[in-house]
Amino acid sequence: MLHVVKRDGREDEFNSLKISEAIKGAAEEISFHLKESEVMELTQRAVKSIEELERERVTVEEIQNLVEKILLQNGHRSIGIAYSNYRKERTKVREIKSDLMRAIRQIGVETDRDNANVGNNFSSKLLRIASESNKWHNLACMPKHLAKAHENGDIYYHDLDSYNLTTNCLHIPTKEVLERGFNTGYGTINRPRRIESAAELSCILLQSTQNDMFGGQSHPDFDNDMAVFVEPTRQEIKQEFMELGVNEENIDNLVEKKLGKTISQAMQGIVYNLNTMHSRAGSQVPFSSINLGIPFSKDAALVCEKFLLEYEKGLGKGEQPIFPNIIFRVKEGINREKNDPYYYLYELACRVAAKRMNPTFMNMDSDFNKVYFDKGVIPATMGCRTYIMSNINGEPGTKGRGNIAPTTINLPRIGILAKGNIDKFFELLLNKLELGKEALLHRYGVLKHLKVKDLPFVAGQGLMKGSEGLTPDDSIEPILKQGTWSIGFIGLAETLTALTGKHHGEDENSRELGIRIISFIREYTDKLTQETKLNWSTYATPAEGLSGRFILQDKKVFGEIKGVTDKDYYTNGYHVPVGYAISIKDKIDIEAPYHKLCNAGHITYLEVDDCPNGEAIMRILDYSYKHTNISYIGINFHIRYCRDCGTYLQSGDQKCTFCGSHNIQGVSRVTGYLSLDERFGPGKYHEREDRLTHTNNQPGYRDYISR
Repeated sequence: MLHVVKRDGREDEFNSLKISEAIKGAAEEISFHLKESEVMELTQRAVKSIEELERERVTVEEIQNLVEKILLQNGHRSIGIAYSNYRKERTKVREIKSDLMRAIRQIGVETDRDNANVGNNFSSKLLRIASESNKWHNLACMPKHLAKAHENGDIYYHDLDSYNLTTNCLHIPTKEVLERGFNTGYGTINRPRRIESAAELSCILLQSTQNDMFGGQSHPDFDNDMAVFVEPTRQEIKQEFMELGVNEENIDNLVEKKLGKTISQAMQGIVYNLNTMHSRAGSQVPFSSINLGIPFSKDAALVCEKFLLEYEKGLGKGEQPIFPNIIFRVKEGINREKNDPYYYLYELACRVAAKRMNPTFMNMDSDFNKVYFDKGVIPATMGCRTYIMSNINGEPGTKGRGNIAPTTINLPRIGILAKGNIDKFFELLLNKLELGKEALLHRYGVLKHLKVKDLPFVAGQGLMKGSEGLTPDDSIEPILKQGTWSIGFIGLAETLTALTGKHHGEDENSRELGIRIISFIREYTDKLTQETKLNWSTYATPAEGLSGRFILQDKKVFGEIKGVTDKDYYTNGYHVPVGYAISIKDKIDIEAPYHKLCNAGHITYLEVDDCPNGEAIMRILDYSYKHTNISYIGINFHIRYCRDCGTYLQSGDQKCTFCGSHNIQGVSRVTGYLSLDERFGPGKYHEREDRLTHTNNQPGYRDYISR
C-alpha cells in the first residue's frame, strides 16, 4: 500500500484520480481540451514513475515533480508550464501562512492594541500588516479557485492588501460636511466662516478620507461648494474696512480687490497642501481630484478662476504640481460657446492645461451625462476615472458615493486562447465575467463584516451615503449598497490583434468587434445590477502595475506573439496602442463610443508635442464635444523643468536654458494622475517610452489643428 506524505506530515492513501484531476485542471487553465484517454495515459505514466521509486511513502512534492516532468516530456509543454506556474504561486501562499496568518487575522478583527496612539482606521491597520503579507493572507482565505484565478493572471483583484480592510474611493460631499462640521478623532471642527479656513479644511477632508480608503478622493463640485464661504468672507472684509473708517463710496471696490487676493491665497494653499500633505501612514499625498467649471453663481466662478490661476503658477519655483487632478466640466450654454457667460473660464482652463497638463476635461453634453444634468444632478469623475451616477438603491449622483471595489479581466489572454474563434472567445469571456462576479460578491461578504468604527472618518462622520443613522458597531453593509462594483478590462487592442490580426486603430471590422466585446461586458454588468440589486458597472481599468503584470504572465505561457505579447505592457482599456501612428481626429472617433459603455470610468488621452497652446487644446475639445459623444479627455505631453530654478524646457534640451543646470525633472501622466518620471513602474515606463504624439506627419493632423 502506497501512502502519500502531505506537507504538514499527515499521511493518506495514494489516489491516482487526484493526478488526473490536476492534469485536467492545468489543461482547462489554458483552454486546452484533453481527451479522457489522453488524461488516463498521462496518469498511468505518472503512476508508473511513482511505482519505479519502489517506496512505501512518497511526498506530495515528489508526485508533483513527476507529473510536471511527464507533461513537459510527452508533447504537452503548455499544460506543463501552466501546472508549474500554479504550483509556484501556491508555494508562495504556503510559505507565509502559519504564525503570520494568525497575527494578521487578529489585527484585522480588532486594533485596540498596545499603542494607544494608533487608531482604528485603514492606515493604522496597514502599519501593522505589511502590504504584501496581507495580500497572501487574503488569497489564502478565499476559495482556492478564486485565488488561483488571481495568481495565474486570469483576473486581478485590485488592492488585494486592502481586501478585508476598506473600500476604494469617494466623492466627498464637501459643502455639506463643512457646513455641519466634523471630527477627525481629537475634537470637533466647526463650520468655517471664511474662505481661507474652508479651503484649508477641504484639504483635511481629502487627507482624512484617504486614510480610511485605498483609492482616490474627489471634491465633486468644488467651486460651487467653496462659493458658500465667499459671501461671509466678503462681509467680514467689508466690516474690517468700515472699522478702519474707509469712505463708503470706495468701499465696494476695495472689498472686491481684497476678496480676490484672499481667495487667491486660499487657493494657493490648497495647491501647496495637496502636494505636501501626506496620508496613508505618511507614504504619499492624497490621490485628490477637483471637479469645477459649472458655476451657479459669480462667487463660484470667482473661486474657479482663482484656483486655475494659482494652479497655473505652480509650486514655489514654478514646479509642476502633481496633485490635485483637475476636471473642468464643459457645457453648452454655460461655458462652451463664445456667448456663454463663463466662456472665459473655459479659455483659462485650456490655457492652464497647455502648460500643466491639468485640467482634464469632461463633456456635460454627452448624452449619458446630459440626462442627469437636465435633472439637476451634475456628473463628476476622478483622475483614476471613477464615474458613478446611476443608483438602483436610491437617488442618482456622486456625493457620498464611490467605487467599492474593482476587479479586472485579462482580456488578451482570452483572445489568445480563442485562437481566432469569435464564438469561443465570447464563451470564455462569459466564464471570466462569472468569475469576476463571484470574486466581487466574495469581497462583499468580507467587507460587510466591517463596522462603522473600522472606517471612523468616512463612515463615522457620515461622508458615505448609506451611513446615515448607523452606530459605530453597525455593519457598513448599507454603504456597500450605495457604491459601485466594477468589472474592468485591459488590453482590448491586443485582444483584437489576437482574434483578427489587427487592432481597432487599423481595421474597421476590428473596430466593430471591439464595440461588440465591451457591449457584451456592459450588458452583463447591467444584468447583474437587476439580479443582485447592487450597482454593477463596466470599468476601463486604469492599470498601472497590472499592465506589466498580466503580459509577463502571458509571455511565460504563450511566448511572444506579434502585436499581443511582444511588448512589456498591455494597452490600457480600450485605447488605441500608444505606439500606433494615428491622427487626433481618428483617435477621438475610435475611442468615443467606449465612454458611454464604460459607466464605471473612462478616459481618452491625446498625446501632443511639448507644451501646446490653449487655442490648440480648445480646437481638439471643440471637435470632440461638438461632433462625438465622447466625455472625459486628457491632453498629454512631456513636461520637463529645471529643479534648481524652475525654468520649463523643450524636449530636446539637455540642460537648463536659464541657469545651465543638469538637474532636470520630467513629469508625465500615468493612468489619470501626473507622476514624476522616475516613479513609473516597469510596464508604464516602457509604455511611456513607446508613446507617439498625434502630430507631425500623421495624416490630417496639420489640417485639423490649424482650422
